[in-house]
Amino acid sequence: MTTTTPTLRKLSFLLALAAGAAAHAADQPVVGLVVKTETNPFFVKMIEGATESAKAKGAKLLSAAGKADGDNAGQVTAMENMITAGAKTILITPNDSKAIVPAIKKARALGVMVIALDSPADPAEATDALFATDNYKAGILIGEYAKASFAGKPVKIATLDLFPGHPVGAQRHNGFLKGYGLPTKEQKDNTLAQPAEVVCMADSFGDRAKGQTAMENCLQKNPDINLVYTINEPAAAGAYNALKKAGKEKGVMIVSVDGGCDGIRDVMAGKIAATSQQYPLKMAAMGVEAGVAYAQGGKKVSGYTDTGVTLIAGKPVAGVDSKDTKLGLDLCWGKK
Repeated sequence: MTTTTPTLRKLSFLLALAAGAAAHAADQPVVGLVVKTETNPFFVKMIEGATESAKAKGAKLLSAAGKADGDNAGQVTAMENMITAGAKTILITPNDSKAIVPAIKKARALGVMVIALDSPADPAEATDALFATDNYKAGILIGEYAKASFAGKPVKIATLDLFPGHPVGAQRHNGFLKGYGLPTKEQKDNTLAQPAEVVCMADSFGDRAKGQTAMENCLQKNPDINLVYTINEPAAAGAYNALKKAGKEKGVMIVSVDGGCDGIRDVMAGKIAATSQQYPLKMAAMGVEAGVAYAQGGKKVSGYTDTGVTLIAGKPVAGVDSKDTKLGLDLCWGKK
């Protein structure tokens, strides 16, 4: 007959708990999320959505970001660290759609599923799948709205773009021109069209301060600008500040893309006329769900999934389907 002391029984219990926790950790799906930057509210919301979804699915989420829009090296390092930490799926919004491809190929060769969110790689087939807004359509919607609003009046356009060569920037820019009925490029072309009506083009990097500087420079080149397209709402806010500083905010229309809560409030305040609302929380949640399914059953997703886009306008215009700002505020980036 053997007996155990209370100390030995406690030690055995703790060892059993540790073994159980280790077994659970080994079985727990690990999903990585690499966004462009943690300073842009769009990507902050994406991280929130992924975190909520991972918690609900019993997965472990690893998140990281580049230092700024365009930081490819930071994203590559983040991917490598996540693979080392056991991630079997990596969700990424590429900062540089071409430069990130070798790192994606390396990850996939190791059996990691890679899903692009919001922004495709170049080529898009470099990733297993893409969950994103139809950015060309998003541009078309605000282009149609602007055209209907101007009703044939002469237009001088400034475009505050992302940066050269990025698919999202090109698709929104060229889609906007198509919606306005101006000569443009096709959806897969990552160069920017510049018809005669576009009197100024400048890179904003999706940043408020850079957007303001870009708009100030455009006004110096052509003070008669009366329509501004912006890559996103932070750039739109910067453009509005520049116009207000020049005393021109009431005579210039701004249209944009994103549909974030602050952006919708700017539409309500009349700073932005209309914006194409997208849904980053939905993109992230779908990505995490796909990652968990891959970890548990080995099934990969493939191809492009359109996560939706809605035109939100301060004032409706005839012939253009739009939703009001109340609905826009209800849905701002939180649509499931």
